Amino acid sequence: MPLDAETRPIFLDTLRRFVAETLIPLERQVAETDEVPEAVWAQMRELGLFGLTVPEAHGGMGLCMEDEVRAVFELARASPAFRSVVGTNLGIGSQGLVMFGTPLQQARWLSGIASGAIVTAFALTEAEAGSDSAAVTTRARREGAGWVLNGAKRYITNADRAHLFTVMARTGEAPGARGISAFLVPAGLPGLQIGPPERKMGQQGAHICEVWFDDVLVPDDALLGAEGAGFRVAMATLEKGRLHIAALCVGAASRILEEAVAWARTRIQFGRPIIEHQLVAGMLAESQAELLAGRAMVLEAARARDAGAPIPLEASAAKLFCSEMVGRVADRAVQVFGGAGYVADTGIERWYRDVRIFRIYEGTSEIQKLVIARELARAPQPSFNS
Repeated sequence: MPLDAETRPIFLDTLRRFVAETLIPLERQVAETDEVPEAVWAQMRELGLFGLTVPEAHGGMGLCMEDEVRAVFELARASPAFRSVVGTNLGIGSQGLVMFGTPLQQARWLSGIASGAIVTAFALTEAEAGSDSAAVTTRARREGAGWVLNGAKRYITNADRAHLFTVMARTGEAPGARGISAFLVPAGLPGLQIGPPERKMGQQGAHICEVWFDDVLVPDDALLGAEGAGFRVAMATLEKGRLHIAALCVGAASRILEEAVAWARTRIQFGRPIIEHQLVAGMLAESQAELLAGRAMVLEAARARDAGAPIPLEASAAKLFCSEMVGRVADRAVQVFGGAGYVADTGIERWYRDVRIFRIYEGTSEIQKLVIARELARAPQPSFNS
C-alpha cells in the first residue's frame, strides 16, 4: 500500500536523518573493518527497515513500489554496504515468498523477515550459471516426503548471516529454464555449508559467500511455487529487484554529485573556485542532468508497476541506464576532485569502487539490453498510417 500524504514525508524525513546522523559517519569504519556494526543492524530492525516490502498482514509496511524506491533513494545516500543489510529482505530474499508462497509458507517466514529476526539470501548464481541463469546445475531429487539438494552457489549476498535461502535447483530432465524449481532452505541444515566472505573490489561490509549443498534434505513443502516453475519465480523476483537497484544507483549518484559540488565550490585554482571553470561546471551539469533522468525513469516505472502494468522492459531500461549513469557520475567526481579523488581521504575513490558492481549484479548491462530488445520484438507493430 502507498504511504499517504501525511505519513510519507514523516517516514522519509526519519530515514533521511538516520542516514545522515548514523550511517554516513560510520562509512570509513565499515570500509576498514569490512563489518557493519551490530548496533546498526539493531537500529534498522527498530526502524522497521527489514519489512518495508513485506505485507502489513505479516508485520511489514507493505510499501508500494513508488514508496519503496523513494525510501531507497534516501538509504542509498550512505555506503551501499548499509543497504545490503536489509536489501535481500526487501527484494530477492522475500519477494518470491510474497508472490508465490503458500499461506503456510508466508505465515512461517514473513513476519520474521519483516522484523529482521530472519535474514534472507537468494541462491541462484553458480560458477557456470551467471548471466546464463538457466544453466543451473544444482540438483534436487525426490526422496520420500522431501527433496535432497546437491550443488554449489557462488557470490551469495548475506549468506554468512542468512537464516533462509531461496535456492534454485534442477528437478527434472527438461533443458534450460523448464527444469528448474525454487526451494526455501533454512540455514543450519546438515550438509549446508557457507564459505568465508569473498575479498572484493568495493562494498566492504556487504558480504558475499559460496554456499554448498551436500545431500541437504528439505521437506516437500519447501518447494516455492510449482515444480518446474523456479525460473519464473526467479525472473519475477529479479524484475522487481532491478527497479530497486536502479533506485539504489540514483541515491548513490545524488550523494556522489553532492560531494563533488561541495568540493568544487571550495577548491580554489587560478584564483577562483573550480566550479566557476567551464569544463568543471560542464562535468557537474552532465551528472545532474543524467541523475534527474534516472530518477524520472525509476519513478515512472514504479508508478506503472503499482498500476498493475507489466514492466519487464521498463525495469531493465531503468537498471541499465541508472547503473551506467552512476558509474559516469562517480568517474566525473574523481576527475573533479583531481588527485584528492584518487586517494582514500575524501571517500570518492571508495564510491568509485563501490558503484562498479551495479552494472553486474541482478543482471549485467548486457543482459538488460537483451531483455529490452526481446520486449521490443514482442511489442505490437506500430502503425505509420496518418
